[in-house]
Amino acid sequence: MKAITSSIVRGIPLKARLVCVDNSGAKELELINVKGYKGKLRRLPKAGIGDVIICSVKKGKEKIRHEVVYAVVVRQKQEYKRSDGTRVKFEDNAAVLVNPKTFEPQGTEIRSVIAREVVERFTPIGKIASIVL
Repeated sequence: MKAITSSIVRGIPLKARLVCVDNSGAKELELINVKGYKGKLRRLPKAGIGDVIICSVKKGKEKIRHEVVYAVVVRQKQEYKRSDGTRVKFEDNAAVLVNPKTFEPQGTEIRSVIAREVVERFTPIGKIASIVL
């Protein structure tokens, strides 16, 4: 994983529901934990764009439902600032399912918008995305 140039505000708390935007079979994810989160004692972890998260699949195909999966956050509602001074926010929180070891996406295409910061950190996700903002 590479560093992100923007200063990302972590705006997605635990138990938040995220939309799954790839074609892996999952429709809705619930955030369980954030991989690599370092925080204060008794503070609940939060996630932001480009973070690897551990989720539970709440809605989707029968085969994948109720499983614990890894995902990468590609959109967030909370506004964040890029290094050139522009501020970016999306209309929903979204994620893409990935392989736990190599962080390669499980789906073969992403038909919605993803943030540029995700492509900086995870280039295989950028290859299957249709629109990068």
